[in-house]
Amino acid sequence: MTALAGDDLAPLPGGRAVTIAGRDLRPTAVFDTYWRFAAARQQVYEARLAGEAPPWTADPILAAHRFTNCYRASDRVSQFLITQVCYRGGQSWDEVFFRTLLFKIFNRVSTWRLLTRDLGPVTWDGYGFAAYDKILDDRLAAGERLYSAAYIMPPPRLGEARKHSNHLRLIELMMRDRAADKVADAPSMRAAFTVLASYPGIGAFLAYQYLIDLNYAAGLGFSEMEFVVPGPGARDVIRKCFGPGAWGIEAEVIRYMADTQAEQFARLGLAFAGLRGRPLQLIDCQNLFCEVDKYARAAHPEVAGISGRTRIKQAYRRDTAPLTAWFPPKWGLNGGEPPADPDLRYPGFAGPAVWRRPAGPGASLPRPAQGALFDG
Repeated sequence: MTALAGDDLAPLPGGRAVTIAGRDLRPTAVFDTYWRFAAARQQVYEARLAGEAPPWTADPILAAHRFTNCYRASDRVSQFLITQVCYRGGQSWDEVFFRTLLFKIFNRVSTWRLLTRDLGPVTWDGYGFAAYDKILDDRLAAGERLYSAAYIMPPPRLGEARKHSNHLRLIELMMRDRAADKVADAPSMRAAFTVLASYPGIGAFLAYQYLIDLNYAAGLGFSEMEFVVPGPGARDVIRKCFGPGAWGIEAEVIRYMADTQAEQFARLGLAFAGLRGRPLQLIDCQNLFCEVDKYARAAHPEVAGISGRTRIKQAYRRDTAPLTAWFPPKWGLNGGEPPADPDLRYPGFAGPAVWRRPAGPGASLPRPAQGALFDG
């Protein structure tokens, strides 16, 4: 078995130099590995979704290590957010905003299930700090983790002794400050990002990630091609792809990748049909850079980045839970209602309110003007 990387680079149109944001950059071998990785990782996703038996790849690095999917919305945690948080429960924008923030700050499915098991439906209308805090305190005292390791979550300093308690206070602060309305009324994605980034403990990268999560819901209508914030992993591998000349123009590099994806896949003879025809968006190209950063540590150890990391930490461990592939209805990729989670049960459970597709001949999905609220 061989890795995706190799010396058989197909020439870039017009030679090996590209011009991005007015700078002439000369791609390294990692640039082509980016596209090969995307095609191979999407094939793994599609094979698993189709129920094919492993192995799903002949690439030893892909087979041995954990990498997220090409499309952020297709990863398990994003799928849970979309199907069980955004589109399940009351659909007033305040409630969707509250649920989304609460879920994403911990970014851990087991924490969400714990809260719903002990509290029933999670709502801002029924929120109480003491009840939520005690459940999380007890979980922590039992030695269980509350947070995902996906993001570094700095605690805001809002008067509480524990990290999770301060995060609950942060959500309270945002709700009472009408952050939900401010985001919905923002004239652009960048303006909505600025709203989120203004709150304590939420830096630029987290604000962008939270906005992408909120934008899955029906209450927002930003394009994922409008705006991007590069994360540290993306910045690292952009340097590996283009050298130090790309410093400071990482967002423009990500846009270049999104804008030229069809050309690059064709140049390398790679099959890539997208997500049911949806091309890679800026957020997906950003995330792919983070994954290729990890992949390149093994495939291109001779190419230096910024962090100096040399190994991939997470080994692949198969998750046998069924995959879901239900996406925001406004994308037009699926029909029907979001699939239910069989583990979301609590005393008196009769099924929480759920988003429903408009019925009747000629019915169309709500596509709210920016700032409008969807309550259906």
